[in-house]
Amino acid sequence: MGLLITSKHLDMLKQMAQMENNGKKLMSLLKKRGYIQPAFELYGGIAGLYDYGPLGGRLKSNVNKMWLNHWIALGNIVEIDSPTITPKEVLMASGHIGAFNDFASECKSCNSIFRSDHLLEEIHPNPDSLSQEDLFSEFENNLIKCPTCKSSKWSIPQPLNLMFSTTIGASKNGRTAYMRPETAQGMFLQFPTISRFFRGKLPFGAVQLGKGYRNEISPRQGIIRLREFNMAELEYFIDPKKSTSHNLEIWNDTLLKLIPDGSESKQKELETTIFDAVKNGIVKHETVGWFMIKTYELMIDLGLNPEFLRFRQHEKNEMAHYATDCWDLEIFGSYGWIECVGIAHRGSYDLEAHDKFINTNDLKIWRDFETEKVIEKTVCSPVQSVIGPKFKNYSKAISEKLLKIKNIPESFPFELEVGEETFLIQKEMVEIKDIKTVDRGEWFIPHVVEPAFGIDRIIWHILEHSYNEINKKDDENYTILSLNKKIAPLNFAVYPLYEKDGMKQKADSISQLLREVDGISVIYDGSKSIGRRYARGDEIGIPFAVTVDLQTIEDETITIRYRDSQEQERITVSELLDFATKIV
Repeated sequence: MGLLITSKHLDMLKQMAQMENNGKKLMSLLKKRGYIQPAFELYGGIAGLYDYGPLGGRLKSNVNKMWLNHWIALGNIVEIDSPTITPKEVLMASGHIGAFNDFASECKSCNSIFRSDHLLEEIHPNPDSLSQEDLFSEFENNLIKCPTCKSSKWSIPQPLNLMFSTTIGASKNGRTAYMRPETAQGMFLQFPTISRFFRGKLPFGAVQLGKGYRNEISPRQGIIRLREFNMAELEYFIDPKKSTSHNLEIWNDTLLKLIPDGSESKQKELETTIFDAVKNGIVKHETVGWFMIKTYELMIDLGLNPEFLRFRQHEKNEMAHYATDCWDLEIFGSYGWIECVGIAHRGSYDLEAHDKFINTNDLKIWRDFETEKVIEKTVCSPVQSVIGPKFKNYSKAISEKLLKIKNIPESFPFELEVGEETFLIQKEMVEIKDIKTVDRGEWFIPHVVEPAFGIDRIIWHILEHSYNEINKKDDENYTILSLNKKIAPLNFAVYPLYEKDGMKQKADSISQLLREVDGISVIYDGSKSIGRRYARGDEIGIPFAVTVDLQTIEDETITIRYRDSQEQERITVSELLDFATKIV
């Protein structure tokens, strides 16, 4: 159903328009105040590489910590840490060597190269899903202009692999490797260890936070698209034949915005509970739905505006061939709707790919049958006293092959192929037996549901959704960064009213007392007027300001000021420390 144009929606549209205008001002603020800035800027910078400064580094750590705790608290999820350098064979098995590509278009006039789908974003609702031929047709039909020279002459889009290659070892013949394009492969390869940790009892999962690397063709949009980026992934292993029994009804008071079956142009946004979305088959698997609502919870806890969150289902031509369902959490900001989380049901593809590539049984898990199965069958049983002396080193392989014969030969001798060899089996070499076996269970490869988070993209939107400008007086805009106090890089700023008459020493002492509260970050600032200092603190998102004055020296009370309400109150230093402990 379509959205009714209500006052609420009009307000939201105004907020969206304002957010689009605030993007450049926010980036300027972040660079000035030490949150985020282009890396290697003194040397001219490199596109797609950014630094997190004194405030940004702390913010990223707090977001990572909150992300990790959110999932570890579920009880059946553990954290691992794998190398960022990955041998070529691993990425061959996973499919990255052959398929981890983006299409690039080269301008025939100036030889500039751009990512093809980026040039079509204003023309097509989902250009990332287009084939090579369709991309070129869109370029031809719409006379797409080169951003550099404005020409409309393009070569046919070519796939370019996005991985950074390297060599392990000092010799020229070192082992070929790549900087990992994702953290997931480390968790798949550690599956045997993770399974042992949980005693093989599904469902269970693993998470990993860290760096990923993609040699983007034409990175842009600040930290939205990077060549070295921060990501966090969760691999949740499930038995495809058993329900995971998630109680989705407990979220029936929460409405999610969903765009099912692809792009917005094909299906209007709808609002529904996750229980109804799964029940009605919009979300195809209950575990996918469970991760969608748990992800939504996390985004709200991080301080994102729920009005600017939605889930978009992948179109059929966009979804990986092995996936049964995939939803992107998109967040609205100055760059429009941006995919920040992908939640995919990947089936058994990943573990199965490694299982076949290295021919191992270590990636399987045991499943007990509800009732034992008695199986009667006729087997061709090898007579070892004859087979052993006759075939010597081949006897073990021949014996195993004989026991696996499904159609027992009616006449002897018969030929048996083992590998590339053929052997003649005489009647005295085997016994035809009727046997009964009891099957109590089976080995199988689990399926996996994967939520993958782009931490940099989430941080950018946290900052955007927290950015507020207030017109206080004289038509000057007053900036407040209303960061959630759980993730704010600084919790308290301590300000002496003046740096004299013992106030500086007292402010230093209170700063140190606050720092001794585990998890609390504090900054001392004594420069310029107290009003200027309040403004600087609000601008970088400090939730609480503590002012020390002459009365503090007399009676051990301070003024605490709250960033979001701009209100102040007088409390004792002891009460301040209790307050600091509680907010942690």
